[in-house]
Amino acid sequence: MPNGAAARRLAGFAAALALAAGLASPAGAQTSDLVNRATLRVCADPADMPLSNEKGEGYENKIAELLAKDLGVPLAYTWFPQATGFYRMTLGIKRCDVVLGVSQGADPYLNTNAFMRTTSIIVTKKGGELDGVDQLSDPKLQGKRVGVTAGTPAASHLIRNGLMARAKPYSLTVDRRYESPVEQMLKDVESGDVDAAIIWGPLGGYYVKQSSALSSIPLVKEKGQPPMIYRMTFGVRPGEDNWKHRLNEFISKHQADIDKILSDYGVPLVDEQDNVKQAAK
Repeated sequence: MPNGAAARRLAGFAAALALAAGLASPAGAQTSDLVNRATLRVCADPADMPLSNEKGEGYENKIAELLAKDLGVPLAYTWFPQATGFYRMTLGIKRCDVVLGVSQGADPYLNTNAFMRTTSIIVTKKGGELDGVDQLSDPKLQGKRVGVTAGTPAASHLIRNGLMARAKPYSLTVDRRYESPVEQMLKDVESGDVDAAIIWGPLGGYYVKQSSALSSIPLVKEKGQPPMIYRMTFGVRPGEDNWKHRLNEFISKHQADIDKILSDYGVPLVDEQDNVKQAAK
């Protein structure tokens, strides 16, 4: 999440997962397709850059615009912060019809095919002692203070590599209108309060790309569980299979366009062989 709102983003999906037992349809059950076909109604966070905001500046906003054009319908948003209650207050009460960034397998969503495969990044000072480190097992990290989002897979890997004792935790699920742990983490790397930071790539890559002081490397070499690389999908309501198939057609048709949007926002894209297609910077 993985980001979040920071890694929906890993366990920014945790909110949705917590609702799964109460909201998911029973096994084998089908729900009516209640998708509004006259308007593309997107569920999104109003202040979760670089993913989305009310000004339409995020990469999810750009993908939504591309989708609306493909469907030939106007675009409308239901805004709700990526925190506890997101699914219930958006898709769950049928105020909108699609979420444009959901981890594959996250209940209670019905997932489309993946539109990207991505990972966390390690962020360090450009030209610094840790610049070029691409694995958490690197001896250079021993004794260093590493920033990490609490409750994410990255935290488990820090424990495995003996880095948690000095780690600095940052909040996972927050209302980005009032708090931005990712931006704070990057400021702490620049100031030297932490020596490195492990951040969900779709969030951190954007800000690193704008910084002249920071560099980042996608973490594609980590071994063991939990995984650091995730497939991201569009999320719809369970039972709305026709809508899911239509969205799959869009993803297949416009994958190159989607990749271009993501690359422009510094999102690290990873292929099926765990090779980086587009580094965060």
